[in-house]
Amino acid sequence: MKVKILGTRGEIEESLPKHSKHSGVLVDGKLLFDLGEKEFLKYHPKHIFITHLHPDHAYFVRWGKEEKPSVSIPIYCPELPEKKFLRDSVRVLTTEIELDSYKIICIPTHHSKKVKSQAYLIKSEQHSVLYTGDLIWINKEYQDLFNRVDVIITEGSFIRKGGMVRKDKETGQLYGHTGIPNLIDLFKSYTKKIVFMHFGAWFYKDIDAARKVIEALGKEKGIQTFAAYDGMEIDL
Repeated sequence: MKVKILGTRGEIEESLPKHSKHSGVLVDGKLLFDLGEKEFLKYHPKHIFITHLHPDHAYFVRWGKEEKPSVSIPIYCPELPEKKFLRDSVRVLTTEIELDSYKIICIPTHHSKKVKSQAYLIKSEQHSVLYTGDLIWINKEYQDLFNRVDVIITEGSFIRKGGMVRKDKETGQLYGHTGIPNLIDLFKSYTKKIVFMHFGAWFYKDIDAARKVIEALGKEKGIQTFAAYDGMEIDL
């Protein structure tokens, strides 16, 4: 299984070479997870899976009808888009699907109070990858699904422990992004390798130092942790 990280930039103004594109992860040149940039369509994926309908993960929700994606490529989402003219372009997928030699399992996640979100576990005969998108938490009952996964690709919006998590005053629902230390604690029992992307402004202040911090945090927990970059390839 070959994985290519197409974009590592969060929904921020900061931008630098190799960290300028929004979220996208391409598996074996066939399966695209998140479509943060329209230009990712140049890879001609056969299927597209969206973790949640925020514009840095699904470019087409930001713009008008001129940016409506082609219906020739199946686009799977946790829910239908709010904009009605987009609804015939996407399909709702919330369980699992088998495509060619892959099984893609949808795993509900906590992130936003306005849109639904889910991670995707991609399994072939020999390898497995978990791609989470933006994240606060994954309920315990779903965590056994990705036990002993080869690599987990997750977000790096905040380096500080706790990240930025808020609570809705009326419903009590939590939303936002947890911190990289929390994500390492969450996933360390299920994999030996975590790759971070979707970086926040903190990362752009000193990229070399940020990479070293991420690697050091993993080393403390006995696993490998890396900062991804636009175009990074992972060969499993």
